[in-house]
Order: sequence, then structure tokens, then C-alpha cells
Amino acid sequence: MPRSLDDDAPRRMSNADSQLSADMQQAAVNDRATLRNLRHIVKNMERGVARRRRRARWRFLMLLIAGGSFLTGATWTALAWGSPGAFVRVDIVCGGLLLLSGTAALRAGTGRGDVPLAELEDGLDTNRDSLRSLSARHHPTVQERRSLYREDVAGFIEQHRIDSRKYRRVHNILQNLIMVGSASTTTVAALETRNQFTWQNITIVAIGFTVTLAAAFTGYYKFRERSYFLLQTADAIEEEINAFTLGVGPYGNFGPDEDQEALKLFTQRVESHRNEQRRRQQQLDQPAEQAPPTGAAST
Repeated sequence: MPRSLDDDAPRRMSNADSQLSADMQQAAVNDRATLRNLRHIVKNMERGVARRRRRARWRFLMLLIAGGSFLTGATWTALAWGSPGAFVRVDIVCGGLLLLSGTAALRAGTGRGDVPLAELEDGLDTNRDSLRSLSARHHPTVQERRSLYREDVAGFIEQHRIDSRKYRRVHNILQNLIMVGSASTTTVAALETRNQFTWQNITIVAIGFTVTLAAAFTGYYKFRERSYFLLQTADAIEEEINAFTLGVGPYGNFGPDEDQEALKLFTQRVESHRNEQRRRQQQLDQPAEQAPPTGAAST
């Protein structure tokens, strides 16, 4: 059968291909928007679950203190029932601890309008599964991933600086506690203590215990070293950003049409700094007899 001159099949096929391509592009745009929104939702839910878990741990700790205070006061009262002067002071202290810890436990409890923690965790798992499935379907190009990584580097720097300030603050507090506690111990020890159970002896024991505990925490967790390494990594990444932005240092030889090569080198060097920080972190977490020398991490 001869083909009709009015047959517009090629044009219709071209239109169908164009429409299909447009639909695919629109679907890709929608997937990206959904992926961004889902990531934002998962991040907010993770923060909410972390806050609720901290509140649950704090409430459990306060309940333990309240229970211990009650048992201590009841036991001490039963043992020294014949002499009220011996247990009244202890009961007052235990009652105060019981009142404070009980109030804190009630404030840290679940509010009337709060969603239970189990439901939050279930919702977080569901959104994580949805995010994982959507991320598996959406495959951004290497160029896009490197550009996104460049935008995320600022968050890495800020996180390192926040952690560095936190460890520096904890280290300074413990160091001040050690110095003040040592001086107070020496001062109280110089006082006259003839009786066995005097406030001077009790103060010496309390301060000595606090100083020993602070020294143990300082030596074990190495807050100062963690602060130093985090700040060093943040400064190194910031130096890479400035060199990449200004086109100097290792990025000075790249031309205007070699942005992707420069971005590739930038990503590689930033990842090298972050891996170096992770190795230092692992080195600090090792026991003293197993940890390699400090200079070994920079080789």
C-alpha cells in the first residue's frame, strides 16, 4: 500500500521523543527536590531523636540519684535512730538531693504533647529507608557531586571549630579545677585537725577526690590534643579554600577552562586533610602503650 503524503508519523515520533525527554528532565528535577526535602527532614528528625535520647538519659540519671538519696537517708535513719542529731543532717542533705533530682527528672520527662521516642525512631527509620531508595535512583554526575562537596566544605570547617572550642573549654575547666583544688587541699591540710571527723578532713577528701578525677579525665580523654588537631585541620581546609578561590598555590597552574581539574584536586586535598584528622583521632583513642609517636601521623 503506498504511503500517504499526509502521514506525519516522523513529526509525531519527534514530538513524542521531545515530550518524553521533557518528562524525564522534569522527573529528575522533582527527584532532586524531593531528595533535598527528605534529607532536611531526616536531619531534623535525627536532631530531635538525639535530644530526646539525651533527655531520657538525664531523666534516668536523676532518678538514680533520687533513689540513691532516698535509700541513703532511710538506711542512715534506721541505723542512727537512737540519736536524732546523728541523722538529721544527713536526712536534710538526702532530702535536698531527692527534691532537686526528682524535680529535674520531672522536667526532663515526656511532655503532654510530645511524641513518644519509639514513634520518633520508627519515623526516622522509615524516612531513612525512603531516602536510601531515592538516592539509589538518583545518580548525580561527578561534576555535580564535586560542586556539592565544595559547598559542604564550609560545614566541615565549622564543625571542626565547634568541636575544637568544646574540647578547649573542657580542658580549661578541668585544668582550673586541678589548680584550684590543689591549692585548696594544701590550705585546708595546713589547718588544725584534731578530731577524726571534722570538716577539714571531709574537705580534704572531697577536694582530693575531685582533683584526682579531673586529672584522670584530662589524661585519658586528651582534650587539649583533640582541640589542637581539630583546629589544625580546620585551618588547613580553610587554607585550601582560599588557595582554590584565589587560584594560588597548587591551583595556580590551572587555566580558566580547567575548573574541573582544579575542583578535582581541591576535593582530593580536602579529603586528605580529613583522613589525616581521622588518623589522629584514632591515635588519641589508643592506649598509651599501643599508640604510635605523635609525629607518625604526619608522615
